[in-house]
Amino acid sequence: MDRISESKQDLVRNPSEFAETTVIRFQKRIARKLQLLALISILLLISAVVDISIGPGNFSLATIFEVLLDKAAHGVKLEVIIWDYRMPVAITAVIVGAMLGVAGALMQTLLNNPLAEPFTLGVSSAASFGAALAIVTGIGLVPNVGSFLVTLNAFFFALGTCVLLLGLMRYKHIGTQSIVLFGIAIFFAFNAMLAMMEYSASETQLQRIIFWMMGSLGRASWMQIGWGLALLVVVLPFCMSRTWRLTALRLGEESAMSMGVDISRLRVEILICISLLAATAVAFVGAIGFVGLVGPHIARLLVGEDQRYFIPLSALLGALMLSLTSIVSKTLTPGIIYPIGIITALIGVPVFLTIIIKHSKERGV
Repeated sequence: MDRISESKQDLVRNPSEFAETTVIRFQKRIARKLQLLALISILLLISAVVDISIGPGNFSLATIFEVLLDKAAHGVKLEVIIWDYRMPVAITAVIVGAMLGVAGALMQTLLNNPLAEPFTLGVSSAASFGAALAIVTGIGLVPNVGSFLVTLNAFFFALGTCVLLLGLMRYKHIGTQSIVLFGIAIFFAFNAMLAMMEYSASETQLQRIIFWMMGSLGRASWMQIGWGLALLVVVLPFCMSRTWRLTALRLGEESAMSMGVDISRLRVEILICISLLAATAVAFVGAIGFVGLVGPHIARLLVGEDQRYFIPLSALLGALMLSLTSIVSKTLTPGIIYPIGIITALIGVPVFLTIIIKHSKERGV
C-alpha cells in the first residue's frame, strides 16, 4: 500500500517523469522476458546436440559435429547412425515436446484450469485405445492404410475426443469445470476399454500395446518430423495472432466480452489447434503425460499470463523437457533405453500434486 501511495504522489508531483519511469520499467520487463526466451532456446539447442551425441557407440562430440556438417565425413556407418537414427529421435523429441507444451498452455488458458492438458483430459487415453484397437483387431477408422493403421487410428481417436470436448463447450450451461470433469471421465472410460483390449490380446500384441502406452521416440522418422514442423508452422503463428484475446480471456469472460472478444469463436479456433497438436503428438510417440502440464506451469511462473510470451515459452519448455527426458532415458542404465512416458510421469506427478495443493489453498479448501 505504501508503494501505491508513493506512486500516486509521484504522479501528482511530476506526471511526465512518472510516465517515463513507467515506460522504462515496462521495457525492462519485456527485455527480461525476451532474454529468458533466448536463454531457453540456447539450452534447448544444447540439449538436442547432447541427445544426438548419446547412444550406442562412443563417438566424440567433435566427430558428431563433423558428421552433422558433412554426412560423409566419417563414412557411411556413422552417417546412418547419426542422420538416420539419432537425429530423428532428437528432433522428434523437440517437436513433440513443443506440440504438447503449446497444447497444454492453450488448454489451461481456455478452461481456466492449471490442471488441464491432453493427458489429464483423456486425449492420450483415447489415442492409446485407438492404437490398441488397431493392434489387436486390425480395425481402423481409415481403411487400406497399411503400416499407418495404428498411427492413424490413434490420431483420429485423439482428434475425436477433442472434437467431443469442443461440442460440449458450445453449450452455454456447461462451465469449464464441467469440461475438465468430463475429460477425466473420458480418461477412465478409455482406460477401461484399453484394459479389455489388453486382456484379449496375444503376448506379442500386448507388448506392442504396452510399448505404445509408455511412449517412445523409437518410431521417429524424417517424415514425422516434416509433418510435425508443418503443423507447428501453421498453428503457432495462428495462436500468436490471438494472444491478446487469450490474455483478455484470462481476465474473465465478462472482461473479455467487454473488450470485444468473440469468446465462442475463439474457443472453437483454439480447441481446433489443440486437437491437431495433441492428436499428432500422441500419434507420433504414444501416450506421454505431464509435458503439457509441467511446461506451461513453469512458463506461467516465469512470465505470467501474458500470452505473447507464455505460449512460446511453454513450447520451448515442453521441447526442453522432452529433450532432456530423451537424454535421461538413454543414460539412466547403460545399454537400456527406457520409455520416455515413464520418466515424464516421474517428473510430472510431483508437479501435479504441487499444483493441486496450491490451487486448493488459493480457493481456501
